[in-house]
Amino acid sequence: MPRPFQTSDMAHTYMKFDFGSDEETAQQARHKLDVWKQAFRLDKKLQYKLDRGEEPEADSVSAEPSAEVQPPETHAKGKAAEKSHGKSPAEPKGKHKPAKEASQDAKHSPKKESVPTDGANVTLLIRLYFSSHEKLSEQRWFDRIPSEEPFKSATPQVIRQGDPEFAESEKHFSDLG
Repeated sequence: MPRPFQTSDMAHTYMKFDFGSDEETAQQARHKLDVWKQAFRLDKKLQYKLDRGEEPEADSVSAEPSAEVQPPETHAKGKAAEKSHGKSPAEPKGKHKPAKEASQDAKHSPKKESVPTDGANVTLLIRLYFSSHEKLSEQRWFDRIPSEEPFKSATPQVIRQGDPEFAESEKHFSDLG
């Protein structure tokens, strides 16, 4: 007769953050989660996925963004071709550019702007997966995540294992994968 397992399945909980159409804040939140995962060794215990809303809308406007993306790439290729011709004797041999050249390059480089996602909501779905003896750690993360800066602007929703939306959230998390 097989022995029952010593440990039961770990309960997991979802935290859902709706950032609206603010992609930049969602990316800051994703970066903060990456830093925490690495610093606190939370590889399996803290997992997240970004949901950018409906994809069919992106397909209908895919011709326009590709035209907008082409000029920066051409500009970057032009600079790479410029650099590949070799240095003139007037250029310094050090690795760093003079301040005047660096400021001119900064003026010509494309700036990162807050890119709206065409009205699509950006949702960050976080799964916390702690075992039963780590209840204190789990509670600390529940308190910490919504109180940090990029998450404050989003509307947090905690979905625990007994909640009615839990099965839907679990399926949605696995579908994003």
